[in-house]
Amino acid sequence: MPVKNRFAELQAEITEWRRDIHENPEILFETHRTSALVAEKLEAFGCDEVVTGIGRTGVVGVIKGKETGSGKVIGLRADMDALPIHEQTGLGYASKTPGAMHACGHDGHTAMLLGAAKYLSETRNFDGTVVVIFQPAEEGGGGGKEMCDDGMMDRWGIQEVYGMHNWPGKPVGSFAIRPGAFFAATDTFDIVFEGKGGHAAKPQETVDTTVMTAQAVLALQTVASRNADPVDQIVVSVTSFETSSNAYNVIPQKTHLKGTVRTMSHAMRDLAETRIKEICTGIAATFGGSVAVDYHRGYPVMVNTEEQTEFAADVARAVSGQCDDAPLVMGGEDFAFMLEERPGAYILVGNGDTAMVHHPEYNFNDDAIPAGCSWWAEIVEQRMPAA
Repeated sequence: MPVKNRFAELQAEITEWRRDIHENPEILFETHRTSALVAEKLEAFGCDEVVTGIGRTGVVGVIKGKETGSGKVIGLRADMDALPIHEQTGLGYASKTPGAMHACGHDGHTAMLLGAAKYLSETRNFDGTVVVIFQPAEEGGGGGKEMCDDGMMDRWGIQEVYGMHNWPGKPVGSFAIRPGAFFAATDTFDIVFEGKGGHAAKPQETVDTTVMTAQAVLALQTVASRNADPVDQIVVSVTSFETSSNAYNVIPQKTHLKGTVRTMSHAMRDLAETRIKEICTGIAATFGGSVAVDYHRGYPVMVNTEEQTEFAADVARAVSGQCDDAPLVMGGEDFAFMLEERPGAYILVGNGDTAMVHHPEYNFNDDAIPAGCSWWAEIVEQRMPAA
């Protein structure tokens, strides 16, 4: 069951949609133009229901099969938002918005799901209901959670949910997936040390926050090297070190650290938060200062359920002939919120030899469109076969 011929026929049209979205990127929840375009096309396809404003700017389309006696309802999700990056591809359809670009391929994800929705609306060769989900604010805004909090899963009775992401470095149109924990939980922290500022020539009269904070930067690395089980995955990264003074001759009163923590289990997430607070409190006390630690929990671990992952992999092999075992990914993905509410699976589709995602020269590979659309369609037709 290879790539569907219909998607080869539709590829040029879907590519036009994709490039239009690429040329007009929108950040986080500000996907007003993209959401309107999606809703307009879903209406034109003849979806049975099209609803906007789910999760602020999300769009949901409902497509009923020729029969619905099975009672099955499957959700298919694509993300719509861009990144705050200035594009450097030089493409004829490059971003027209300075400082914003589709550097992660969400334009491709949206276009592929639209293509699948068009096909499924035309054929309706399944027994059940498909809910196509177009989500804003995946890039740090938690749009998936917002859509779930708006009651999306219960409102449309979604029983399973499936997502997809392009993957540079994998052959175009090939697939990769893994069961269980797949993408990491993504937390952030703000740490503010306070001491006693003063003249750099008289350190004995100060409580030096730069020394405290430098110790903390190094000590935080022991969470991974000395607190975590070596077989567990964790990354603790300090990404910003700011002081309350930029002068050469001033020991600052305050310093501010920012950073991120990536983990693959709830237990490791709890451990990281506890140890970061303990380490910083201890260092502040040792040097005679004080500290405030704010630990912010972001996206949870994204966990593919076993049965749905096996099914998704079988469909991928049927479409492309290849579905590899995917590696653990320490990046985050807010599809995790949907998988916390319903069983499902998230798969990677090859983008070929391109720049990596989140790079100013990245571009979604339009040659991946037929495979991606076919996978969406086959998920539906195989999971809910017509009588």
